[in-house]
Amino acid sequence: QVQLVESGGGLVQPGGSLRLSCAASGSIVSISAMSWYRQAQGKERELVAEFSAGGTANYADSVTGRFTISRDNAKNTMYLQMNVLKPGDTGVYYCRAGRLTYWSGLTLRNVDVCWGQGTQVTVSS
Repeated sequence: QVQLVESGGGLVQPGGSLRLSCAASGSIVSISAMSWYRQAQGKERELVAEFSAGGTANYADSVTGRFTISRDNAKNTMYLQMNVLKPGDTGVYYCRAGRLTYWSGLTLRNVDVCWGQGTQVTVSS
């Protein structure tokens, strides 16, 4: 089995910073694409930042220049550095892994999409 676990959320004042982590656990062979989404209360889940299958980082217009996505493949961990946070950044942040390959016993398995449980980010004075 594989699991994505986010951490690093919390309460921060406007203008502050947070660093989110997403750790993938299990006997993982590869993860093709990883991304961060967020969902504000009463709104749909939206893409915040992603690594495409080719490794290119892409960002939502609302976070460009403030957020930075990074990845440590050796640790199967992804990060989201969030600076100059605004109240509009408040929401639950989820990590998503696409085309994940892992060992289940002696069997190699593939998962198209895997989501973490989310971590709350609240930006408020």
